[in-house]
Amino acid sequence: MRLAIAMLMLGLIAACGRAAAPADANRLSALRADAMPPAFALAAEPMQFEFPRDHGPHPQFRHEWWYITGHLDAATGEPFGFELTFFRFALKPPAPPEAGANGADVPGAEAPGKQFDTSESASNLRQSSWRARQIYMAHFAVSDLDRREFHFSERFARDALGLAGAQADPFRVSLDDWSLGVPANAAANTTDWRLIAADKGYSLDLKLTPASPIMFNGDAGLSRKSDATGAASYYYSIPRMTAHGRLVRNGKPLDVQGNVWLDREWGSGSLGGDQQGWDWFALQLDDGSALMFYALRKRDGRRDAHSAGTWLAPDGTVRALASDEVQIDAKSEWTSPRGGRYPARWRLRVPSLQLNVDIQPRLADQELDTSTRYWEGASTVSGTRAGRAITGKAYVELVGYAR
Repeated sequence: MRLAIAMLMLGLIAACGRAAAPADANRLSALRADAMPPAFALAAEPMQFEFPRDHGPHPQFRHEWWYITGHLDAATGEPFGFELTFFRFALKPPAPPEAGANGADVPGAEAPGKQFDTSESASNLRQSSWRARQIYMAHFAVSDLDRREFHFSERFARDALGLAGAQADPFRVSLDDWSLGVPANAAANTTDWRLIAADKGYSLDLKLTPASPIMFNGDAGLSRKSDATGAASYYYSIPRMTAHGRLVRNGKPLDVQGNVWLDREWGSGSLGGDQQGWDWFALQLDDGSALMFYALRKRDGRRDAHSAGTWLAPDGTVRALASDEVQIDAKSEWTSPRGGRYPARWRLRVPSLQLNVDIQPRLADQELDTSTRYWEGASTVSGTRAGRAITGKAYVELVGYAR
């Protein structure tokens, strides 16, 4: 489960000329299954994933995201964390293929339950090149750990006039000059991607190479968030991609290398009516294993039984983790200067894996004060597995603590 701050009805719908929601609205409401308009496809049954098709967009679903978090070390020895995320949010279902307008020839159009909104003709859609059925949002953040500084930025653009968009083959998603995907002029069937982002004194240009198998979360990639109809998504991760490239800080280039984590998720409604937010953990351990777990929180603060995760063993074996298999205890709190309190250090235990680790943020303030405030930060891992010392790195995301 990743942040679908999925177009934050406040910023996005206002940007499209519609009435903005009240300032005190629950900005996660767009993700709730009961908020989904008719005619979007549902994540209802396990599907057969196909690549590169499923790296690309799925406009028959209401929202999706491409989520990269990573840990980098400069040749100087300086450590950095970073996040680059792209979100797609559909304003209306795709047009019928015969219309030849935005949404025609949609990959996966054969998905069960797919319907089309035919209230707008192709000729009307062509009246303005600015008209779009989809909005994109992107977040870019850098944790400059030795300097104890955190920088973030947010962008929005409509899927029109080349301002933003996504494609499957060759894979690419972009918003303005931020992008993720297969490099231009790359060799056929390459698995390498290029990541480019720049803002506020920091820029990244990285080559990413998969270094672990694709990890399908939930039931063979179907991740159920509640019992409500439609409260599910298709969800896979690549827990390790090696990164090599350049970080430029205030005009000074630094050669960097490290590891990143990719999360991919799409659906049309993800949260149940009683769910308030989530804590998401992505651990890359030094024995080659990896663990993802999201703890969904109810409005009363208790963990929802639909919380779940996935374990990737060093030999590539994948195992689903149910909520009751993973114990997480927050050991301290951090109070944001912008308001709100977040858990700040955790003990995570998985008795069935003989895993017992502490997770410690590398920087206290890694809060993104974007359209919806949330905390997403680089962290360290230390503890034991099967009685042996183990260390690693992690990214943690905390949603629903700030108003």
